[in-house]
Amino acid sequence: MNLENIVAVSGLPGLYKMVGNRKNGLLVEDYDKGTTKFCSVRKHQFTPLETCSIYTDTDTAPLKDIFDTMEKNPPIPLNSPSQELHNYFREVLEDYDEDRVHISDIKKVIKWYSFLKERNLLIKDAEESSKAVSEEE
Repeated sequence: MNLENIVAVSGLPGLYKMVGNRKNGLLVEDYDKGTTKFCSVRKHQFTPLETCSIYTDTDTAPLKDIFDTMEKNPPIPLNSPSQELHNYFREVLEDYDEDRVHISDIKKVIKWYSFLKERNLLIKDAEESSKAVSEEE
């Protein structure tokens, strides 16, 4: 799964594809409309999904691994009660740190996963697929 050019932009809904960068901002492409826009660093903060991870009791878990687990365990609705969201996330990431991972973080991960899944952007790389096949053998 390649999350390399996918970014979350503060103040804008959804996720965007990073098309280019400048010293004062990023050029991002809207996945739905296909339009490109410039987002200034003065107004926005950028979060590359490739660098995101979730706190665990011992270290952190990359978002990529969490999305892989969510493939096998589909997400529950975002309007579910907090306890159900925590229980679901415990199934996805057994040892996540409940003190540092808040409900808003869990909802954000579910939103990002759903966004990427709806647009077929969660396709595994050929390299990852060959590793998975060799591990199974």
